[in-house]
Amino acid sequence: MANNLMNPGSTKLRVVIAGGGLVGMTAGIAFRHLGADVCVLEQASEIRAAGASINLWKNALDVFDDLGVGEQIRSTGTSLEAWFYDASGQRFRAAGFDPDDYAFTLFSRPILNTILADAAGRENILLNSRLASFEEGDNKVTVTLTDGKRLDADLLIGADGVYSTVRQQMLPGHPAMEHKGHHVWRAVLPLNDQQIDNTILTVGADRTRGGLAKTSGDQVFWMINQFDSAEPKGTKKEEALRRAQNLNDGNWGESLIRLIGSTPEDKILFNQIMYVPELPFWVSKRVALIGDAAHGLSPHIAAGGALGIEDVMVLTNAIKAGPDLPAALKRYQTQRMPYFETVRNFSKDVEQSKDSKDFARRYAAFTHWMLNDGYSAARLSQL
Repeated sequence: MANNLMNPGSTKLRVVIAGGGLVGMTAGIAFRHLGADVCVLEQASEIRAAGASINLWKNALDVFDDLGVGEQIRSTGTSLEAWFYDASGQRFRAAGFDPDDYAFTLFSRPILNTILADAAGRENILLNSRLASFEEGDNKVTVTLTDGKRLDADLLIGADGVYSTVRQQMLPGHPAMEHKGHHVWRAVLPLNDQQIDNTILTVGADRTRGGLAKTSGDQVFWMINQFDSAEPKGTKKEEALRRAQNLNDGNWGESLIRLIGSTPEDKILFNQIMYVPELPFWVSKRVALIGDAAHGLSPHIAAGGALGIEDVMVLTNAIKAGPDLPAALKRYQTQRMPYFETVRNFSKDVEQSKDSKDFARRYAAFTHWMLNDGYSAARLSQL
């Protein structure tokens, strides 16, 4: 096995993964498939998921298929096709794109994380555990937790999000930054027999975007975000409702407004959007950043989870391709960093959409690339 070659005299590669979210748990499953000893550090007292729902595309679902959990995960999702609406309800798609460019699946984050935790092995997850620091040596990396406990490993993976402690030590001059003026409100609540369409996104006045979609368990997910927004001062519900009016020409957006109005204040999630600045490197000899820790972007392209899952595949393929661990991490970085230069350019382009037609065109260009040329680039042979 590749891990035996990388560690002569050792029976298993030892991997510590900082972060027990979607990407960290996927990494735990993938490294178990390599035969590694895996320890996932989760700072919470239970397996949980930040956020309400997440949409995943074919590039991520195919990774789950390869890891043997695809069928179970797919069974919990709601398949959707993207349409783009203006604030009066007229819907658009950009011409010249394939139906697959508009197809994705919406999942409940808590359900998804539960499946992934079971597959990673609950016995391999340390709850109430957070990385404080690490020390790299020639033959191992030693991780120190905030409670003083120390863990020796061959490889440390930073899957700890935009506020990554691993990245902070590797690259102390690259903290998470505010995407100035970009705020988002969202929630999941029971559908309660309300008749709604599967609206993917509405583009309205004052750079406001929002929408709603049916999801698993007879629930509905809604979201409102705004670029170049004034600093919110009211309650979460008041601020979301104020922006929802920008999506409501001719009363078409009343269903979204009713959903927001019926959502309890404590169920509404609000975030100032943060992002990770472009980094000079993602790896050292025995440490690798993946997911939002490496490339957290403003989430308006709605693909961060899928791209982080794809990171896991690229990283483990790089390790399987050769026996030297530092060289394998360099292969991962060499393949993935240019990929994300392209993703950032698409993200900037989509952000500048002027209206729903423009958004439909720019967003379809991104998804087409991600599911075609980008899909192939992520799966290039590493031999």
